[in-house]
Amino acid sequence: MTSDPDSRGWRRPPADTGQRRADAALAAALFGAAILSLVLGRAIGIYEDPASPAVSAAVLAGMTLPLAWRRVAPVPVLGIVTVAFVLLAELSVPELTVANIAMFMALYGVGAWERDRRRALWARVVVVTAMGVWLLVAFFRASTEDLGIDGPGIGVLTPVAAFMLQQLLINVLYFAGAWWFGDHAWASARQRALTALRSRQLEEEQAKVARQAITIERLRIARELHDAVAHHVSLMGVQAGAARAVLDADPAAARQQLESLEATSRAAVGELYNLLGTLRDEEQPEGEVDAATATLGLEHLDALVGDANAAGLRVTRQVVGEPFPVPALVGLNLYRIAQEALTNVRKHAGQGTAARVHLRYGPDSVELEIVDDGLGRPGPPQRGGGLGLLGMRERAAALGGTVDAGPRSDSGWVVRVTVPATASRPVGQRSAA
Repeated sequence: MTSDPDSRGWRRPPADTGQRRADAALAAALFGAAILSLVLGRAIGIYEDPASPAVSAAVLAGMTLPLAWRRVAPVPVLGIVTVAFVLLAELSVPELTVANIAMFMALYGVGAWERDRRRALWARVVVVTAMGVWLLVAFFRASTEDLGIDGPGIGVLTPVAAFMLQQLLINVLYFAGAWWFGDHAWASARQRALTALRSRQLEEEQAKVARQAITIERLRIARELHDAVAHHVSLMGVQAGAARAVLDADPAAARQQLESLEATSRAAVGELYNLLGTLRDEEQPEGEVDAATATLGLEHLDALVGDANAAGLRVTRQVVGEPFPVPALVGLNLYRIAQEALTNVRKHAGQGTAARVHLRYGPDSVELEIVDDGLGRPGPPQRGGGLGLLGMRERAAALGGTVDAGPRSDSGWVVRVTVPATASRPVGQRSAA
């Protein structure tokens, strides 16, 4: 047994307490209606020699009261009702209307509620076959009796034959209807279960997507914090150390370093406030960048180079090719990659390291390259979070680009990021490229 409606082994859930109570009330009501119909039938005189009232009431009780369990044990209920139905006709119980309703409900209940579908099929096959044989026997007996039918007939079709064909048609429609409606109820219950399952799966998928979106946003914020704040804090440490080193020998130089430290700290606080401000903004469309960080781009590389030189590096910048405007997201990501690369040079190669920032505009790509000679004066080893290169690759991948980072053959380190021109050029310039 399985609860998956897509599986062939699916079983309909059993009837609940409310359904069982409703069935019990319905069975009692049908029994009352059958007794009333019995009284009226005896008054009409349907049969010349009807069964006694006690026998008739017992047969009608067997026809109707078992329906209280039609959802719990549909096959046994069908068996009891079928036997009672045959007894009702053989004993000449003067009640036909409620008995037919009860028989229909019992056959319908097997199709709608029997959880073992093979058992449901064979139970109905046996009952319908037995009822068909019984009906043929009844036709044979009727053909030897005078039914008092004096119709004109149709050609060679006698009134008695016409009456039998009519009864046959009624019974075929009766049993076929009960069979079809029962199977249809089962299929409807399965479809409802499938709809409920799909709804639960959709809710779970939506919750999963929401959790993934939160995780992605947390990673984006962590990456921005790492690239922005870590850069400034590292630079502040270098500037503070430089100011301390020359404080006694050259107060003017120390003052200059402290002023640079103040400017760097203000820049760090400003970027931090801008970044935290994005947490209160509405979600940005995919592929766009919020206004708080869109102010950073390739035009700020000169300031970034200046900060690196103030921190003790020897950095130069060179632009190759004809510059063209790039989208805000492209400019921000390339700026952050350059910032992280220079921060790594300062942390690992130390002061005095010579570095070059190359920005190349080509017909098919925009390339940013940061190269250092590794010949500085390394300071004490610094622990890192290991997110620098990962962040670079994530930013490049967001633009459809690639990052190559590794040691040079002689000395130093190189970081090279290439972004396709189709991801950089404005729409109006792509065709010209």
